Amino acid sequence: DVQLQAFGGGLVQPGGSLRLSCVASGIAFDDYAISWFRQAPAKEREGVSCIDSGFGDTYYGDSVKGRFTISRDNAKSTVYLQMNSLVPEDTGVYYCAVGRPVASAWSTSSMYYYWGQGTQVTVSS
Repeated sequence: DVQLQAFGGGLVQPGGSLRLSCVASGIAFDDYAISWFRQAPAKEREGVSCIDSGFGDTYYGDSVKGRFTISRDNAKSTVYLQMNSLVPEDTGVYYCAVGRPVASAWSTSSMYYYWGQGTQVTVSS
């Protein structure tokens, strides 16, 4: 069975940092793009960031560019999302997902085959 375990969320003050991790099992990790999505209450799920297989090209949503950094360690089947300069609008449940999206559609949920269970991030003073 394919499993994605996301962890590292928590409560942080505005301006703070968190690092999320997503550990995958049951798949050929190197062959897939891994993305992070988030969903805030009463809002649609949005793509946060993606890291491709192969050369590891990265993509970011406009609201997180310059603040978040995605990386992957294929040896550990793990993807990381380093989140800096957090703002209250970053609050939500963060999900990791595995798929093979075309670059222009990296933030389209339907492009992904497997999803993790989500980890809550709350940015509040």
